[in-house]
Amino acid sequence: MAIFRLNHAVLYVRDVAASVAFYRDVLGFGYTEGGDSFQGAAFLRAPGSTNDHDLGLFELGSQAGPSGAGRTTVGLYHLAWEVDTLGDLEDLATTLADADALVGASDHGTTKSLYGKDPNGLEFEIVWIIPADLLTDEDRNKAGVGRLDLTAEVAKYGRDARSGVGISRILG
Repeated sequence: MAIFRLNHAVLYVRDVAASVAFYRDVLGFGYTEGGDSFQGAAFLRAPGSTNDHDLGLFELGSQAGPSGAGRTTVGLYHLAWEVDTLGDLEDLATTLADADALVGASDHGTTKSLYGKDPNGLEFEIVWIIPADLLTDEDRNKAGVGRLDLTAEVAKYGRDARSGVGISRILG
């Protein structure tokens, strides 16, 4: 099998317009007009993506109940999107907090993550990955999940440190 990346995800939502506004205004996704769009659905693309779309949203209506995934049913826990720089992560922490959508921030050793919830209560992760040439044994061997001190990470790596170089993107 030759799968090499996730092309897109599809979410069921209560209100497509509200969800589009959130993903566009808070996370910077672009709303793809026409083509794949039809009544009760929308397709969005992450900034810089080469995909036709990265996120499909399908409206169920206001009567739809909350997702029970992880509490009462099996299902997807969250989607994770990678940012280009540590400064982008810092900016999104502020944007998510201002939108009352930030629900957590974690240090996973090799990755630094923010967690948020969209208008439907669906959780997502925004991640910055320490570049391969900056990884230390301490980063690799960190046990468990700790509280993210984003200010300290920015002081250590700098706002312009690019995510995942040598890990999720080719060196060069």
